[in-house]
Amino acid sequence: MVLYRRRWYRNPQATGVIMEWWLALVKVIQWFIPQPAANKKTRRLHRELLLEASWRLNFIVLTICSCLIATFGLISNSTAVIIGAMIVAPLMLPLRGLAFAALEGELVLFWRSLYSITGATVISLALSWFIGVIVGIPDFGSELIARTQPNLVDMGIALSAGAVSGFAKIRKEVSDAVAGTAIAVALMPPLCVVGLSFSQGFMDYSRGAFLLYLTNLMGITLACMLIYILAGYAEINQTLGWTSILTLMLLVPLGARFVDLVTQLRLRRDIISQLTTRTITVGQNVSNVRVRVDWNTIPATVSVHLDATKAITPGQVLLVEEFLRRENNREFQVIFYINPLQEVRGDDPEPLDLQLPSFNTAPPAE
Repeated sequence: MVLYRRRWYRNPQATGVIMEWWLALVKVIQWFIPQPAANKKTRRLHRELLLEASWRLNFIVLTICSCLIATFGLISNSTAVIIGAMIVAPLMLPLRGLAFAALEGELVLFWRSLYSITGATVISLALSWFIGVIVGIPDFGSELIARTQPNLVDMGIALSAGAVSGFAKIRKEVSDAVAGTAIAVALMPPLCVVGLSFSQGFMDYSRGAFLLYLTNLMGITLACMLIYILAGYAEINQTLGWTSILTLMLLVPLGARFVDLVTQLRLRRDIISQLTTRTITVGQNVSNVRVRVDWNTIPATVSVHLDATKAITPGQVLLVEEFLRRENNREFQVIFYINPLQEVRGDDPEPLDLQLPSFNTAPPAE
C-alpha cells in the first residue's frame, strides 16, 4: 500500500490533474472575494458622490416637486401618483455619499451630504405640513395609514434596496435598477405622512411614519457601507460599528410592532371565524360577510359589512361584543353595516295595491 501511494504521488499526470482542480477552485473562491478597487476608481467615485450630494438648484427643485407629488398623492389616496414621487428619489443621492464619506473620513463630502439630507428633510416636513393645514384631510386613506405602522419587514426592505442602490452606483451596467430601488424603499412619502399627520393633530401617525423614515435612512446607509467595503472602495472601521449599533436600536420598536402586527392578523382571523360560524346574529340569514378591524381606536373597532334578510337590533350587537370579549379577553366596539336583501319569487302572493304592467302586442294603427 505504501508503494502504491508513492507511485501515485510521483505520477506527473495525476499531479497535474490535481493542480488544475486546485487552481480552478481558487479562481472560484477569488470570484466571490472582491478585489480592492484602484485609486483611480475610488477618486472617480468620490467626485461623483460629491457632485450628487451638493445642495444645488437641481436637488432643491427635485425635492420640492417630489414632496408636492407625494403629498397630493397621499391626500387623494392615489398609488400611481405616490409611485411617481418615489421615482424622483432626491434623498437617495446624498445618502450614498454620506455612507462613503463616513467610512473614508471625507469631511467635505460628509458635511455636504448631511447638509443636503437635513435640508431636504426640513423642506419636505414644512411643505407637507403647510399643505395639510391649507387643504385639510377629512379622512386618511389606506396609502397614508400603511406608512404609519413600520415593522421588521420594512428594515429588511431598506437593507436590500440600499444594497442594490450602492451596487448600482459602483456598477454602471446595473444603473437601470435604481428606479425600482427608489420605489421599494421610498423616503419622501413617509416624510410627507409625518407632515400631514402633524397638521391634523395625529401624533401617533406622525411618530410611526417618522420611524419608517429613520428605518429607510439607516437601512440604506448601512447597506451602502457594506457594499463599498465588499467592493474594495473602503475599509472596515468604527463608523461601520456605530452605524450598525444605531440600526440595531431601531429593531426594538420595529420588533414590537411586528409582534403586534402578527397578533392583530391572528386575532382578526379568529374574529371573522367567530362572527361567521359561531354566532347566531351573524351566522344565519346573512351572506357576503366582510370584517375590518381598526386597531387605532380604544377599544378596537370591528366593522362588519354584510347582506342580511333580517334586521339586527342593538341588543344583538351588545351580545356580539360580549361574545368577542369573552373569546379574546379584550374589549371591542362592534359596528354593523347592513345591506338588506329581499327574496322575491314568482309564486309569492301579490300585494293588493300592485298593478301589473300591460303589454300591448297589437300592431300600431296606421
